[in-house]
Amino acid sequence: MKLYQSAEDYLETILKLHGKTGAVRSIDIVNELGYSKPSVSVAMKKLRESGYIKMDADGFITLTELGLEAASKVYARHQILTRFLVDLGVSEEVAAEDACRMEHHISEETFEKIKQKIESGEG
Repeated sequence: MKLYQSAEDYLETILKLHGKTGAVRSIDIVNELGYSKPSVSVAMKKLRESGYIKMDADGFITLTELGLEAASKVYARHQILTRFLVDLGVSEEVAAEDACRMEHHISEETFEKIKQKIESGEG
């Protein structure tokens, strides 16, 4: 199933927040992304119905295996692209913002070439 950019952003945010705090609720996503509560609520419902997240009775959100796989892929792309841009001389802040946009649109072929360059130390 092809995820839209917004869904990838939500999954990546859940992954990062879970790594920071160990527990994630919708309000944490609202605060992190600056989206409205209703928007986040609708998105969480769609992600839950699609099998990417689970939400317990107390409102705590966890990634399913499918969600973790998708979130990890997007987050890895973000990290590699950020590093690549920083290695080019882009400031950390701008590199992170640009990587966020790039991670959703870059071809797999181009991404793999950038990844190889970074991993070889030739960055």
